[in-house]
Amino acid sequence: MKSLFDQTQIGPLKLKNRFIRSATYEGMADEKGNINDELFKVYEDLAKGGVGTIITGITSVTDLEEFIPGQMGIYNDSFIDNHKKIIEVTHKHNTNIILQLGAAGTQTIRNEEKVILGPSNITDLGYKNTPKEMTLEEIVSIQIDFANAALRAKKAGYDGIQIHAAHGYLLSKFLTPYYNRRTDEYGGSIENRSRMLIETYKKIRDKVGKDYPVLVKINCEDFMDQGMTFEECKYVCKKLEKLGIDAVEISGGSLSSRPNESYSRKIVKGQAPYYTFYAERIKEEVNIPVISVGGIRDISALTKILNESSIDYFALSRPLVCESDLINRWSEGNTEPSKCISCGKCSGFGKTICVFNRK
Repeated sequence: MKSLFDQTQIGPLKLKNRFIRSATYEGMADEKGNINDELFKVYEDLAKGGVGTIITGITSVTDLEEFIPGQMGIYNDSFIDNHKKIIEVTHKHNTNIILQLGAAGTQTIRNEEKVILGPSNITDLGYKNTPKEMTLEEIVSIQIDFANAALRAKKAGYDGIQIHAAHGYLLSKFLTPYYNRRTDEYGGSIENRSRMLIETYKKIRDKVGKDYPVLVKINCEDFMDQGMTFEECKYVCKKLEKLGIDAVEISGGSLSSRPNESYSRKIVKGQAPYYTFYAERIKEEVNIPVISVGGIRDISALTKILNESSIDYFALSRPLVCESDLINRWSEGNTEPSKCISCGKCSGFGKTICVFNRK
C-alpha cells in the first residue's frame, strides 16, 4: 500500500513525502520583485510545516511587460543573491524548493508604464486588459527570458523550476483558441498553439542541462467557450514527455472560465478534488510523475485516491495559506481535514493571508 509519506523522486530530485505546496501568489515582494523578510518567513513557516516540496509563487522572467503587484522577479542576475536566502531557509528544514517561472500577459493591473503582451489583440474577459499582439521577435525574446531565468534559478540553488503554462497567464493564452487568433506558426492547430510553450521548454532545457528538474503546470482544459480542450492538453503533455519534461501538474481554468470553473473553486462536500479525474487520465497517457491540485482538503480521501489511481503527488495552495503546518499535523496523527473553508478571500491582488487566521 502506498503512503502519502513515501520517499520518492522526480528525476534526480528526492522528495520526503508526496505533498507539494502548489505555486501561490503571495503579493509581498517590492515593486521591483525583490524578496523581503515577510516573504522569507512565509517560506520558512511552510518548510517547518512539513510539506515535502514548495513551488514558489509565479516569478517574473522579464521586465519587458507589466508586473503583477507584489510579484517576485528573477529577470536579471541581480536577483540571484536575493533568492539564495529563500532557498537556505527551506533547505534548513529538509524541504525542496522549486521556482515557478512565468509571464503575466494580460493578467495584471495596467499602470501605463509598460506594454501588456498577448498572442493576439483580444481583450481579457477576466482582467479587461487588451494586449499588444506579440511580434515574432517578442516571442523569441520572451522564450530567451524564460531560459535565462531558469539558469539563474539553478545558479541560486533552487531544486528545479516549473513553467507556468496554466490559468490564463501568457503561455496559457497561447494555448487557448479564444485568445490566440494568430495565423502564423504560433496559431491555429494545437501543434501551432503549443509551439510557444514547447520552444520555451527547449530553450530552458538547453540552458539548465538534462539533469536539472523542469516541471510544467498546465490546464486540463480552460472551461470556457473556444478554450483549450482536455484532448489538446493530453497532446501537449505527451509531447513534453517525449522532450524530457520531468513532471506535469494538472490544474484548470482561469478568470475567463465559466462561473465556478476557474482554478479556485468552492468545495462541494463528498466530491473528489476537482482535477483528480483529469490527472488520472493524464497519468494513463504519460510515464512521468503527475501532480494533482485543486480541492484537496482530506487526507483520508487522498490516501484512497493514491492507492486507487496512479497519481504520484498532491499539491495544495489555500489549505497551506490557512495552516502552514497542516502536513505536520496529519503526519502526527491528527487527520482532521484542513481548516480551509475555500472562501477564496486569500486570493486577489494584495498580500495572500488567511482572513480568519485559523491556524
